[in-house]
Amino acid sequence: MKIILGTASKWRRILFKELGHDFEVMAADIDEKKIRSNDIYELPILVARAKAEAILPLIKEPSILITLDEIVVFKGKILEKPENKAEAKEVLKSYANEYYETITGAYVMNTKSNKVAEGVDVAKVFFKEIPENVINELIEKGNIMNCAGSTEIEDPLLRKYVDRIEGTAESVAGLPKELVEKLIKEVEN
Repeated sequence: MKIILGTASKWRRILFKELGHDFEVMAADIDEKKIRSNDIYELPILVARAKAEAILPLIKEPSILITLDEIVVFKGKILEKPENKAEAKEVLKSYANEYYETITGAYVMNTKSNKVAEGVDVAKVFFKEIPENVINELIEKGNIMNCAGSTEIEDPLLRKYVDRIEGTAESVAGLPKELVEKLIKEVEN
């Protein structure tokens, strides 16, 4: 059966390709900020469902549809993409000897049977102190300005200041491979 990965994320596409599936990409055009919940573990699932609902009418043949959403939580607060360089700098400085959580919601649907499976994966990224010159260089490179929580741990500059990860790097990047594979198996038949 055809697999559709509902994402605009280049990282998710790269990670999903590593699973060895042939797939097509479709991105949902939704305003994620309109979807809110006081439960940080529910919010990514709600957004992943909304992405699936937006993509579903575009699917023309029986498929497995996979949508995901991830939030970054630091000290109980959801961190969005930084509004400006000053905010990015403040956030990166605040990570010194602390950690943030990534909470990823995965929603998988068999469009032929309407069978659905969903789940949440949590990872923690622990940091050492990030020197100010490194913070400035990361901001000037610009990639972190498009990342929730102002981090892209794949960046070699930032990677050396990651003390450890509880969970997987793939989960932190927004595609928990083990969870997604499990959910695909649940809806295949």
